[in-house]
Amino acid sequence: MHVPDGFLDAPTSIGTGVVAALAVGVALRAARRELDDRTAPLAGLVAAFVFATQMITFPVGAGTSGHLLGGALTAVLVGPFTGVLCLSVVFLVQSLLFADGGITALGTNIDLMGVVTVSVGWLVFRGLQAVLPRRLSVVAPAAAVAALVSVPAAAAVFVVLYAVGGTADIPLDTLTGAMVGVHVLIGIGEAVITFLAVASIVAVRPDLVHGARRVLARRELEIRPTSAGVSA
Repeated sequence: MHVPDGFLDAPTSIGTGVVAALAVGVALRAARRELDDRTAPLAGLVAAFVFATQMITFPVGAGTSGHLLGGALTAVLVGPFTGVLCLSVVFLVQSLLFADGGITALGTNIDLMGVVTVSVGWLVFRGLQAVLPRRLSVVAPAAAVAALVSVPAAAAVFVVLYAVGGTADIPLDTLTGAMVGVHVLIGIGEAVITFLAVASIVAVRPDLVHGARRVLARRELEIRPTSAGVSA
């Protein structure tokens, strides 16, 4: 989904750049509430993991390939604000060093693959946590569903941006069908990767997973001291 230079006109690219800058600014301040001495190193590892896995593509049919976006994954592992920062760094490095996504489209790519996927993924994940049992076994499946929804959501937002300032001669209905349809398939791959990554970390260190904190906090509240002073 990396948008190249020139695919959107200058006013639209400037607008998305302003939105991205504001989002990163908010994330810089809010991420302080999500990170501590234990989870801060995980943020770097998550950014490196997303960067590496985005270099690996998988076929989705008709000669089209997809790759991990990582919005829901980063939101669940390190928190939504820290997730935006991790992905912004990834897209910046990809744009400047690997020509993966245009430099003038950097704001657009941060908005689509960072802000939108993180926001939608986190909202879906928290919504599922609110209605499903609060168990550690639910964290990874909820993250997978969040990842599945976040990818076509980002594709739909791209279509909106194209309708506002697209420069290519592509019919809007054709673009909508292609983008949303293909990215539903990509979302399935994203869900599988997200499930495996989150489940593996929850299995060994659930305390490091931001999305598991409420489950762990509920467990601690359910512990009752006995008269002998031993937790039961």
